Amino acid sequence: MKFKHLLTAAALVALSSSVMAARPVSIKYSEDIVLDDDDVYSYYVVSCSNGESKDISAWDNRKTWCVGKGLKEDCSKKQIKTAKQVCR
Repeated sequence: MKFKHLLTAAALVALSSSVMAARPVSIKYSEDIVLDDDDVYSYYVVSCSNGESKDISAWDNRKTWCVGKGLKEDCSKKQIKTAKQVCR
């Protein structure tokens, strides 16, 4: 009987944590932007499952993905990792 309750509780905790976390639904390219120092980055908009839209930037020919529009801070090498990060 205790095992059944423990199993049910564990399943509910796993379900509630996955439901509450927002996830990226789509990543849409917006535009390429050229800066004053001839540096170029691509601007993308991430749509999250909670209805919010967030900005990410791709630098170095999409080798580096960063949080925000035109910011080179808080970056990773994978687009999906950055998209998940902004949707949290």
